[in-house]
Amino acid sequence: MVNQPQSDTPQVPAAGSPEEWAGIMTGIAERSQRLVADFIARNASNPTQASHLGMADSMNIGAAFMELTTKMLESPDKLIDAQLGLWKDYMELWHSAALKMFNGTGGPGIQADPTDRRFKDDAWRDNQVFDFIKQSYLLTSRWMQSTVGSVEGLDTKTKRKVDFFTKQYVDALAPTNFAMTNPEVLRTVAETKGENLVKGLERLLADLEKGKGRLRVSMTDETAFQVGGNVAATPGKVVFQNRMFQLIQYTPTTAEVHEVPIVIMPPWINKFYILDLRERNSLVKWLTDQGYTTFMVSWVNPDETMAETSFEDYMLEGAIAAKDAVLAATGSKKTHMVGYCIGGTLLASTLAYLKAKGDDTVASATYFVTMLDFKEAGDLGVFIDEEQVKGLEKRMDEAGGFLDAADMATTFNLLRSNDLIWSFVISNYLLGKEPFPFDLLYWNSDSTRMPKAMHSFYLRNMYLENNMIKPGGIKLDGVPIDLSTVNVPAYMISAREDHIAPWTSTYAGTKLLGGNIRFVLSGSGHIAGVVNPPSANKYNYWTNDKKAKTPEDWLKSAKEHAGSWWTDWDAWLAPQSGAKVQARPPGKGKLKAIEDAPGSYVKARAV
Repeated sequence: MVNQPQSDTPQVPAAGSPEEWAGIMTGIAERSQRLVADFIARNASNPTQASHLGMADSMNIGAAFMELTTKMLESPDKLIDAQLGLWKDYMELWHSAALKMFNGTGGPGIQADPTDRRFKDDAWRDNQVFDFIKQSYLLTSRWMQSTVGSVEGLDTKTKRKVDFFTKQYVDALAPTNFAMTNPEVLRTVAETKGENLVKGLERLLADLEKGKGRLRVSMTDETAFQVGGNVAATPGKVVFQNRMFQLIQYTPTTAEVHEVPIVIMPPWINKFYILDLRERNSLVKWLTDQGYTTFMVSWVNPDETMAETSFEDYMLEGAIAAKDAVLAATGSKKTHMVGYCIGGTLLASTLAYLKAKGDDTVASATYFVTMLDFKEAGDLGVFIDEEQVKGLEKRMDEAGGFLDAADMATTFNLLRSNDLIWSFVISNYLLGKEPFPFDLLYWNSDSTRMPKAMHSFYLRNMYLENNMIKPGGIKLDGVPIDLSTVNVPAYMISAREDHIAPWTSTYAGTKLLGGNIRFVLSGSGHIAGVVNPPSANKYNYWTNDKKAKTPEDWLKSAKEHAGSWWTDWDAWLAPQSGAKVQARPPGKGKLKAIEDAPGSYVKARAV
């Protein structure tokens, strides 16, 4: 006897009769129409609110996919095989789904990656309709990415670009991103009688207004944080400033401090307080507690007046000026210098310059997730080729001589689109939830601009031409930069899951710099791999005192340690930091206090 078909339609809590459902949907439509009409009326007269969807293909994606299509048509037999393979897989999926529907048998089918949080709702597993939708999506996305990835004859950059944007396309079409194919959204519609969709539309329109016509997704409740209040709140004073930066000296928390101070140069792509979010995860607070006199560079948020500010200016008026100010403030003959990301790239360039000038006032250098060799730039390389750089330079000219903060934010968000775009689209716009207060995402939303001259130099000389690895490949203030001359002791921390500065690329820095180098690998990514306080007891780190030709060989024989790399850094840094001396509050030396930390530069918001 054949079992009767099981009723397994999407399980949504009953909201009443079909007439009631029709009334709910009609009400949503009417309220939505009023919201949209009000938005249009408020912004119709403002040309800056125009949609950015009609922008030219500034990433040159169209040309890349045109080349892909050409190569695919050159091998029609492979395309036919791929289509037949897709058809066969769908036949198997339909057969399995039918068996499950009628008698509960059938194989498990295509399963999502266990780390894929998009399909965490039980309905994706337990409900046969949603399970079929999920498997159809996974099957199609797998086929699309493998078909594109197997095309031969593309150059490396084009191949990487089409692979990356194919994944973006696949991620955008996930069933979780649409109300009618997301079980959690359907349940919420029934429970709230559609109020979630109306609230979501209100938030969507508010985010469009906030972005001046460009969608700027709210990732957190920005009203919950105040720079200098509950983030960037470690006590200290601004003791020096120029047009490029303010220098913060933090108040000591120990009676005695190491003789040699530390100055940290964060990336000017972001604001410094990623290293001083809350007391429990603040690197600067932890350093002061270990007895280090700690200084932080707080970069200015550039505007059109700084259009011609160059990479050289960031060295002379930034890195070197900060070093000299630290020496003046403390009376020390040397200082430790730390560079994070592009701040580390600047640090290495500065040390080569100082070596050529005979300046030996830097005791050690620490590089946080820093690339010096840009040959393998990871996913960021997708956004950088000659056509895109020219387009970017044109946009910077049109904007007044700087890169708009939203452009950089969009680029970094695309690198992790499911986490930093689509998860918030679902939460904010489909589920109608209030953004959750999260200090890290508040910092992530506090974007900065970049001067045209500096950014163009950086993209061309590092990413496009990889000139810094060539002795004399770049000149700064007339001095040929040769990284091999840099012989100060160096500590290099990289992150195993870093998608911005891949650790296999940052490892190349060990072969470029002279002197003794300690390379350490942390767990997690570009941010969490660095901001990992010992008290959190998260992730691990790897060390290896032996040199290796390749990063893979280094890792094979590396020793894994539990906890945070911060303690390893302290053990390396302390013996090079001189005797203990009496701590002195900021502003009591040659440099007087200008204002309280975190200063005024960091409070200037770009968007």
